Amino acid sequence: MAIHPTAVVDPGARIPDSCTIGPFCVVGPDVEMGEQCELLSHVVLTGPAKLGSNNRIFPFAVVGMGPQDLSFKGEPTRLEMGDYNQIREYVTIHRGTVKGGGLTKIGSHCLIMAYAHIAHDCVLGDHVIMPNAATLAGHVTVDDWAQLAALAPIHQFVRVGAHAYIGGGTVVTQDVMPFSKTSAVRDVHAYGANSIGLERRGFSKERIRAIQRAFRILLAAKLNTTQALERIEREVEQTEDVRQLVEFIRSSERGVVK
Repeated sequence: MAIHPTAVVDPGARIPDSCTIGPFCVVGPDVEMGEQCELLSHVVLTGPAKLGSNNRIFPFAVVGMGPQDLSFKGEPTRLEMGDYNQIREYVTIHRGTVKGGGLTKIGSHCLIMAYAHIAHDCVLGDHVIMPNAATLAGHVTVDDWAQLAALAPIHQFVRVGAHAYIGGGTVVTQDVMPFSKTSAVRDVHAYGANSIGLERRGFSKERIRAIQRAFRILLAAKLNTTQALERIEREVEQTEDVRQLVEFIRSSERGVVK
């Protein structure tokens, strides 16, 4: 194990020999790290927290601190993180709260860029990208392959669907539909399917066309949401993606951005 002599590592931390801990890092007693993790320098990693393998945490990130919640009384809530994540400079990721289930969870292959914030009880899937200063309030769920842009704040309890793209500076207070492009010019709107992102993810043209047709009905047919969903079920091929979109909208408790 390569631990810089200026690092402060609690003897109770569980750290494999393959890990690297750089200068001026602080690692707390309730931390468990997977193989080949790297803390570059000046990282604060506390817990209870469990990290998978091959995670890289960059300078001045603070990971696993208690939540910014007035109801928190020091309970041993948790942070869990998967594999191959990059946590960039000045990122803050907080543990859960008892009232929120006690767990903040991050999947694998995520890129969390500088100054981003992940609050208590958030759940991120795999391959999520959060650019600079994107902010998740408490209890936010972000599904696989979703991508935020810089300076986008996400309200508490919002869900961001899989493969969604959120434009820079967009204030999100309702659920963001999977496969959608959502951005703010004057007001926040969905602008159809995230076709370029889906193509990059390897979606076939047929899959993308079905998703696009569903979005045209949702956004351009001048129907209310219930009417649009009924029409989608009648007129659009019921692929797995289309069914996922319909189910996401029907299960939304906050309403979706249209």
